[in-house]
Amino acid sequence: MAWQQRQAQQPELWLVIVDASASTRRHQALAQTKGLLAQLFDQAYRQRARLALLTASGRGPQWQRHGLKASAALQPWLHALGAGGGTPLIAALEQARDWLQLRRKRHPHELQRCLVFTDGRLQHWQSVLPMPCATCLVDMELAPVRLGRAQLLAAQLQADYQHIDRLKRLN
Repeated sequence: MAWQQRQAQQPELWLVIVDASASTRRHQALAQTKGLLAQLFDQAYRQRARLALLTASGRGPQWQRHGLKASAALQPWLHALGAGGGTPLIAALEQARDWLQLRRKRHPHELQRCLVFTDGRLQHWQSVLPMPCATCLVDMELAPVRLGRAQLLAAQLQADYQHIDRLKRLN
């Protein structure tokens, strides 16, 4: 009988930033995003990835989780996730960038990924710096007249851009 040494996978961290501002309530954007997040959390669990969750709503960004293993404990948070208030997305991106850079120093072998869910309906913002890891921005704008600001934000973040409609068709 020959034993095979199991190769350890590179540990992964998925940082998920969710724009939960009042505008995401329109046209069921947040509800559809919650469905995608449930699938994402399940995938993270199966791949043994760690998750960090940051919501952007109200007066400022709020950390929900800091790099813990994905588990069923995320379901109550996901179910309770609601929309309201302003859009502190730029502040959330800045906090996330700083947190990722600090985490990279503590976990240099960890593969980091960032997913940003937003409808892009921000008032005004200065140019933003890219995240220090591979990033995907999911545009959840579902209004009949779309402003397309999420595409501009994705370009500034140097992020892969996907619209939620396209992702729903792939699943």
